[in-house]
Amino acid sequence: MRQYCTKLKKTEELEKIICNKCGKEILVRGGVPQEDVLEVEKRWGYHSRKDNQVDHFDLCEDCYDELVSGFRIQIED
Repeated sequence: MRQYCTKLKKTEELEKIICNKCGKEILVRGGVPQEDVLEVEKRWGYHSRKDNQVDHFDLCEDCYDELVSGFRIQIED
């Protein structure tokens, strides 16, 4: 004989993305962002002042453009 119990699973669904620089809200429908964003996750290594710190942030396309326009060495296409 088999006996079963009912369990509820907690799920997370992406609701919106907020640009960390300007605060713009990126609409998300069905878990899919309606605009592209730069998503960054950086785990700092042993040879840094942030040993094992993990930083996460998102930038909208306008803030990304502003950031890379200030680079001394331009990114490659």
